[in-house]
Amino acid sequence: MIIGLGSDLIDIRRIGKTLDKYGDRFLDRIYTRTERDKSERRRLRVESYAKRFAAKEACAKALGTGFRRGVFWRDLGVVNLASGRPTMALTGGALARLEQITPKGLVADIALTITDDYPLASAVVIISALPPELVSAAGR
Repeated sequence: MIIGLGSDLIDIRRIGKTLDKYGDRFLDRIYTRTERDKSERRRLRVESYAKRFAAKEACAKALGTGFRRGVFWRDLGVVNLASGRPTMALTGGALARLEQITPKGLVADIALTITDDYPLASAVVIISALPPELVSAAGR
């Protein structure tokens, strides 16, 4: 059962300008260490940051809160499963909200797709509530 859906589209140039203007101050406020390490290794660094920014926005929308009620930017981190599939790792207020919207006896599964086609980056997040045996079969 789908319990949350969110999407976001961002202009990559906007992230580039913000990085140029604020540098580490922006990165420290928005991105997890894992996201920063991954993006800094990319040839298309700004595009990598833009996709992760869009993923955070999409996930906050899927949670139904946006960046309110204790959900902060670094509570939402893009990570890759062993299979390479991207998903979101939630902590703090984002994790608390996820637990709140997940029906008892079910486990939340976050599906994420991210892409870019300069000058745009896009992300879609679908949060599903599944029986525990289906989540483990999904390659976690």
